[in-house]
Amino acid sequence: MPKAKVTKDNASAPLTTSTGASRTPVKINTGGTPVWYKALMFGLMLIGLLWMIVNYIVGPSIPVMNELGPWNYLIGFGGLILGLLMTMGWR
Repeated sequence: MPKAKVTKDNASAPLTTSTGASRTPVKINTGGTPVWYKALMFGLMLIGLLWMIVNYIVGPSIPVMNELGPWNYLIGFGGLILGLLMTMGWR
């Protein structure tokens, strides 16, 4: 089987494009998500979940929740949905 002809010039030459730029990928550090963003995101989800649980268990005995009536669902699901929407910005 024939062998490939390799010269010293081709073996030691770095991979470059026609403009002379290196083809090595560079990792760009975009930072991370700030701690306050994560705390707010998880806090909204937790508050929404707790609001729904408290509404189901003792909602009628709490005067404020009893006055809100069906708006309790909007508050609970609103917190959950806002927290979940914030996960799209989490890096």
